[in-house]
Amino acid sequence: MASSDREHPSEHQPHASGGVSTRLSAAEIHDNVSEPAREEMERSALALAASAFQSGLAIAFSFLAGAFAASLVAPLHAHAAAAAAYPLGFILVILARSELFTENTLRPVIPLLEERSARALWRTLRLWGLLLAGNLAGAALIGWVLARSAVVDAPVREQLDVIAATTTSGGFGLVFYRAIFAGWLIALLTWMLAATHATGAQIALIWLCTAPIAALHFRHSIAGAVEAFYRVAGGSAPLGEMLGGFVVPAVLGNTVGGVVLVALLSYAQVAADEPSRDERPIA
Repeated sequence: MASSDREHPSEHQPHASGGVSTRLSAAEIHDNVSEPAREEMERSALALAASAFQSGLAIAFSFLAGAFAASLVAPLHAHAAAAAAYPLGFILVILARSELFTENTLRPVIPLLEERSARALWRTLRLWGLLLAGNLAGAALIGWVLARSAVVDAPVREQLDVIAATTTSGGFGLVFYRAIFAGWLIALLTWMLAATHATGAQIALIWLCTAPIAALHFRHSIAGAVEAFYRVAGGSAPLGEMLGGFVVPAVLGNTVGGVVLVALLSYAQVAADEPSRDERPIA
């Protein structure tokens, strides 16, 4: 249903200054998420896989930017500097309209909750599978390149080693738990990005929602996979340990955080205000 057909009024309220607020209602943001998600789920497998592979490559700039920033400051401030630079990869991926699996713990779930059909579930699982495979393939390739080539100088490489070891440590339980918070932030970011088309505002939102992931040692499955595969390629960790101890729990935690804490709750607040939503015909 188009937002113009809703019973929910937009929050276009007059300001005291005579201007008009353009803050969108939750229902309008819902539609801005839902309609593009339906189109995305109809894309070809090749298009989705290519977009996801590109994201898996580009997200490595979070790893690189963090290491570079950390190499410039005293050890006491290295973590803060790395966290401040960490959003770069996300900015590049999101503004390029490439596909991250973690963004899609929100988008396709909204149409799924609306339709509640086997077809919608299949389309969601298909999208997730293609994006996750493409993201991890890109992360594996760029992780290998960073580990096996002289792409960075020694001071930056030292920080790459430190950051990768820290990010992928903790074991299944800790990684899963901290990944829930990262998934929550990324899905919340996706919801908020649907409220604005202004590039400057989008960059600010991306920074605000992704810098805490690095700062608070949360775990992002795709950005962290670059670091996990970097360790494997560099010989500092076996593949099985990185897959079972990091990638799998991070993917699961990100999914729980995005689906439960954002997708379900965001849909619920809109559906609760519009009981007739579930009775509308499905195209």
